[in-house]
Amino acid sequence: MGGTSTQVSGAGRLAATGGAVMVAGTLTNGLAYLVPMLGARRLPADELGALATALALITIASVAGTGLQTAVAVHRARQPHASTARVAHATTAVSGGVLLAAAPLIVTTLHLPVGVVALLVAMTLAVVLAARWLGELQGDQRFLRLAVGMSVLAVGRYGGVIAGLALGAGLVGSLAAGVLCGYLALPLLRLLARAGAATPGAGAGVPGGAPALGVRRVLTASNATLAMLVVSYADLILARQLLPPAESGAYSVGTVLTKGALWAPQVVTVLALPRMARAGSTTRTTALAVVAACGVALVAGSALAGGLAFRLAGGPDYTTLGGYAPYFAATGALYAVAFVLINAQIATGARWPSVPLWTAAGGLVVVTVFVAPHTFAGIMWSALAAAAVAALVLAVLVHAPGRARHGDGPEQTATVAAVGVGRGRPDRQPSRRNSTELT
Repeated sequence: MGGTSTQVSGAGRLAATGGAVMVAGTLTNGLAYLVPMLGARRLPADELGALATALALITIASVAGTGLQTAVAVHRARQPHASTARVAHATTAVSGGVLLAAAPLIVTTLHLPVGVVALLVAMTLAVVLAARWLGELQGDQRFLRLAVGMSVLAVGRYGGVIAGLALGAGLVGSLAAGVLCGYLALPLLRLLARAGAATPGAGAGVPGGAPALGVRRVLTASNATLAMLVVSYADLILARQLLPPAESGAYSVGTVLTKGALWAPQVVTVLALPRMARAGSTTRTTALAVVAACGVALVAGSALAGGLAFRLAGGPDYTTLGGYAPYFAATGALYAVAFVLINAQIATGARWPSVPLWTAAGGLVVVTVFVAPHTFAGIMWSALAAAAVAALVLAVLVHAPGRARHGDGPEQTATVAAVGVGRGRPDRQPSRRNSTELT
């Protein structure tokens, strides 16, 4: 009875933390959508275009922050309480240098004011800096604090811009308010990560202290994140180039369903990543099963109510396209599975986990441009095939014999010795602090 009660209690805590992370992700996406919606009502057309371009550039440049968070989470899961300050500062410095070097090109090619480019650089650096503490919270499995941190960053990142637009501050004034709020959020994130945490650098019993997190692992995770971003948006860009305006617009509505199926179950990956970093195939299998089940449910729902799905995504004019809904949902569901698999490879130290995604993106471009008909259905089927191939190849690589710990080095050897996790051994239970400290 006691064991059953413990399992029920653990399931309840997992549901609570998963729900909190999902709410935080929903808040982030909601605020991100609110900015252009409010900008369309408060800014003239030229400034609205500049705002949309700046937000897109920040999203792309913030890939370094997502990669940093993933790498830090994996490292902290393997090396509890290890310091990650050096690699975080290095990643931020490199990101800032690249953006500053690219600034003249951005100004001239995208016709953005110099002040706007300077503000987007400043905003990107705040997002990258914040990723360190979010990664520490994720790796330590303090998921309720992670949810709070995600919400703090979302409010800081978008709240200032929204307030500026609502008050009529204009493009530059609104972005400046966003930068200010973004940097004000950083001390709060640091406080969340530090409160209740043990002294960094203890090494979890590893002689000589915990090995430092290398920049290569951040680059690997960032590359994988960028690959996922590119491959999931490639069909939308191709549709824009190859289809008439009306069909291109209709296709963009369909990709809303793709993105929904892709991002809806991502909370599973956030929760599973630290456990996958501790060498547990059981966690990976469970995460894949949950994400696949979510995908099946979304595809089935789209098949039964495709017209309603298109109506909700784009309005009543697109209801007649409901028959295509399950195929767009299936594309997103397959990419969601691929997202779990690529994170599983990052967690186990694979050197080039993003190769299948880049290959799928390149194959999609070649097939769509030179082989498939330049029609709505032709691009849709090409995107679905690319997603299926990417997921299949990643599944083969993840489950291939001898690939479970590809790319391991001294860091992983020390970790195995410290936490007592052997190859092929089932997941070890997290420490008492990590399993109970959820707030």
